[in-house]
Amino acid sequence: MSNRLNINFLGKKLNNPIMTASGCFGYGLEYKDYFNPNELGAAVLKGITMEPRNGNSGTRIAETPSGMLNSVGLENPGIEEFKKIIPSIKKELHIPLVANINGKILEEYIEIAREVEQIEEIEIVELNISCPNVKDGGMAFGANPEMARLVTREVRKVLTKPMIVKLSPNVTNIVEIAKIVEEEGADGVALINTLLGMAVDIRKRKPVLGNIMGGLSGPAVKPVALRMIYQVSQAVSIPILGMGGISSTEDAIEFIMVGASAISLGTGMFANPTLPIEIKKGLEKYCKENNIDNISEIVGAAHPDGGAAYRNRLGGNYEIKS
Repeated sequence: MSNRLNINFLGKKLNNPIMTASGCFGYGLEYKDYFNPNELGAAVLKGITMEPRNGNSGTRIAETPSGMLNSVGLENPGIEEFKKIIPSIKKELHIPLVANINGKILEEYIEIAREVEQIEEIEIVELNISCPNVKDGGMAFGANPEMARLVTREVRKVLTKPMIVKLSPNVTNIVEIAKIVEEEGADGVALINTLLGMAVDIRKRKPVLGNIMGGLSGPAVKPVALRMIYQVSQAVSIPILGMGGISSTEDAIEFIMVGASAISLGTGMFANPTLPIEIKKGLEKYCKENNIDNISEIVGAAHPDGGAAYRNRLGGNYEIKS
């Protein structure tokens, strides 16, 4: 079997660089009628909080040109129920599982990080700092550089598992935030999360979403995602999990070439549930046709130096060539 797609991501050997995006894959088994989830590189599970959440009321999802808006509100069963179901999930999924953790206040982030640290089935933690901080007027943790620093630092203190910090694109300078979380111990960064947007029903003269605003995802955000990953990869020395509008093999290659070591698929899977398998086959074909021994060789290839400086900063620890 070819090892062209094998990578070492945050110390974990993955069969390929394709993951799911949190919130689009449930808890790992919802897509098994369409493909074998074990063909993924890793699975990023739906976001969890300390207490159960019912999510937002009213309309939660709205289609937009080249994308969709969502305002689900982190509906989830809470950490205690999560701990009960994760062993049965792991029995069917033999790939690394990534827990996406969220909080309303700093203390909740720390508390849930402690809980996830004890769950042996979870190998990587994705720290979502796009959540609104209720003690700071609702501003997202990731929109405030010093709050991003604080939450990353404090969660790092209680986590020994590899930690990815998921960044909000709703900022003026995402490079600044990325460098800060790296300084505070992030092993990797994930970007981009959804862009804040809204839609209006002109017949009802009201916002479509019950929560008024929601996260924009899908092909509409792809150019923004590519730009931000390109910028961040030129400033950090940690791997990037890239996402934001990937719906084809060509999209995936673009994300890798701007600096993503691995990719997450989300909205694209709603329209095409077998998208991960199609991209996996497409990447294998691309590597073969272009005499690429390992997909990691083209990480940052769109940089002026072909990505050499970034790959050198990564130290080669993200790739497998044997």
